[in-house]
Amino acid sequence: MMSNPKISVLMPAYNAEKYIAEAIKSILNQTFKNFEFIIIDDCSTDGTHSIIQKYAEKDNRIIVLRNEKNFKLSRTLNEGIKIAKADYIVRMDADDISIVNRLWRQIDYMERNSEIGISGGTMQIINKNGTIVGGRKYHLIDSEIRKYIFRYSPFSHPSIIIRKSILRKVGYYDSEYNPAEDYELYFRVGQYSKFGNLPDVLLKYRIIPKSMTTGLTKKMELKTLKIRKKAVKEYGYRMSLIDKIYWVLQYLSIFIFPPKIKIWLFNKLRNN
Repeated sequence: MMSNPKISVLMPAYNAEKYIAEAIKSILNQTFKNFEFIIIDDCSTDGTHSIIQKYAEKDNRIIVLRNEKNFKLSRTLNEGIKIAKADYIVRMDADDISIVNRLWRQIDYMERNSEIGISGGTMQIINKNGTIVGGRKYHLIDSEIRKYIFRYSPFSHPSIIIRKSILRKVGYYDSEYNPAEDYELYFRVGQYSKFGNLPDVLLKYRIIPKSMTTGLTKKMELKTLKIRKKAVKEYGYRMSLIDKIYWVLQYLSIFIFPPKIKIWLFNKLRNN
């Protein structure tokens, strides 16, 4: 294991045998080398764990954990954060692909911008076969990110880098807000630091049918609305008039429009 890594890459995995080898290789082949790679198997029932072990035997930067039962994303991420040695936490998902210079670009950006506590970047969207089918950009500067934070997530979660010092201050992921736990965390982080995003493509984000991340489920939307209310009441954020109208319309839409139509509309508005 790395004794003094600059970055702790944190990747949870559950039944990801089809894509995890490609995800692992995309991290191991990074141009930036000073990192530890914490992979947590969330009690997979397929061949995920054996694939992880195979790579761990060849590269001592990999640290393998395995949950004794399926803890879900929030708790799994928190377990990884607890053991992370580095000053920076980088997220990665087991079915995505990191661009080869992703870590170098992110650490360089964070080191040059000490006021920024969390940042991400542009992502390409790929299908189950790895073909690029779209992309998604995010606002780059703090003021613009905050302007739109009540309308959609300011970051692609598997592309973020975050200072561990910020996490010690605000706390880790809160499972109460699953499956929108990352969105709630961003609001807490924003109380103590600035936001930022790189214009660079950092990640190939894989859309898999029936995956949690592709389903704009009723549960996710209700949790998202709850998070926004909490941000105003407890964290000191302010909604604009447009934000308030958007909040009401989104709430009503949960009970009017089928999820498939809303996913299609969201992708039309956010993807390029």
